[in-house]
Amino acid sequence: MPESEYLLTSRLRLAVVRLNRRLRAQRTNSTVTLTQISALSCLHKCGQLTPGELAAKEGVQPPSMTRVITALEELGYATRSPHPSDGRQAIVALTDAGRAFIEADISAREAWLDKRLAELTDDERDTLAAAAEIIDRMAGNQN
Repeated sequence: MPESEYLLTSRLRLAVVRLNRRLRAQRTNSTVTLTQISALSCLHKCGQLTPGELAAKEGVQPPSMTRVITALEELGYATRSPHPSDGRQAIVALTDAGRAFIEADISAREAWLDKRLAELTDDERDTLAAAAEIIDRMAGNQN
């Protein structure tokens, strides 16, 4: 790998780590784990899912997701109900409290990011818009 590519790789990795750390610092409730927030976010985006579907989307084993779902139920953020056509399955859904929690969490992070973006020039925001599209495409590539 040419040195310039290595430098870009290292700089991009560090920048993403730092940004992620700053966004995590904006969390509204530190008693909910990042894994639980990720599951809530997935349910918020995708709607009701079976535990297996949620585990697959989150890239975790089903037993791990079962523990996450149980914790979210105990917090009042998710519910499990019988699957309408498969008695062996359940459906996991956000409760109103879970939806309010994740929307407040997203709002707090986006408010922080909005402030940082407002400090940039139009050209810098355009560059970040292009970079966001590229990073999203890279993140979607499973190779």
